[in-house]
Amino acid sequence: MDNITLSVVIPAYNEASRIGCTLESIAQYFNSKDISHEIIVVDDGSDDGTPDIVRAQRVSLPNLCVLENERNRGKGYSVNRGMLAARGKYRLFMDADNSVDISQVDDFIKEIDGKYDVAIGSIRLKKSEVSENSGWHRRVLGYGAKIIIGILAVPGIKDTQRGFKLFSDSAAKAIFPLQTIERFGFDIEILVIAWVNGFKIKELPVVWDNPAGSKVTLKSYFQTLRELIKITWNRAARKYTLISNTAQQKISS
Repeated sequence: MDNITLSVVIPAYNEASRIGCTLESIAQYFNSKDISHEIIVVDDGSDDGTPDIVRAQRVSLPNLCVLENERNRGKGYSVNRGMLAARGKYRLFMDADNSVDISQVDDFIKEIDGKYDVAIGSIRLKKSEVSENSGWHRRVLGYGAKIIIGILAVPGIKDTQRGFKLFSDSAAKAIFPLQTIERFGFDIEILVIAWVNGFKIKELPVVWDNPAGSKVTLKSYFQTLRELIKITWNRAARKYTLISNTAQQKISS
């Protein structure tokens, strides 16, 4: 399909119990819109039949495809693979649990059509609505991590970790080839890459309904902090190659 307007990338690992409902919600959204689109689910080595459930949804989503990792590589790797395969003018990645419903993307597209290159969902803004059904450790550690990330990585961004981020095609083409983190710290890294290369980032409030069964564990937070140290080092060592305005124009052409 040529001239795709919106690409939706969904990383999935053992999401058999939730991915079907998420894809049904996406189908309802696109049925109500006249938007050329594609949906790319990247299965990260699931052993619960997730890819088969996704393929069964092609009846209602004919523009749906599944990319399968040979083994579990991590959410960051899966998002990266999907975003580099995407062809849309706008490229969204969202979580398989539908914690932020795709219907909220309309406001994000307006920002990309304005003066921004990247629009990210946030639960740290006044107009955000939050329903948290996971453990207390996520709230406590999430708040602490936000402070550390703001100091070391992306100044001015209140929430780097929501799985709902929209990129212009030119920003996606520039940012994702430079990504190195394969697991949960990738959100921070891609925003750092965008920031150091001069892409404009807009943080938007979202309605966030986080169901139980999250793959984010206590161990995940400590791993992300280790990855944050790597990201900080990479930025200091200028490993996230600065892209000139001329280079950006070439990417977008």
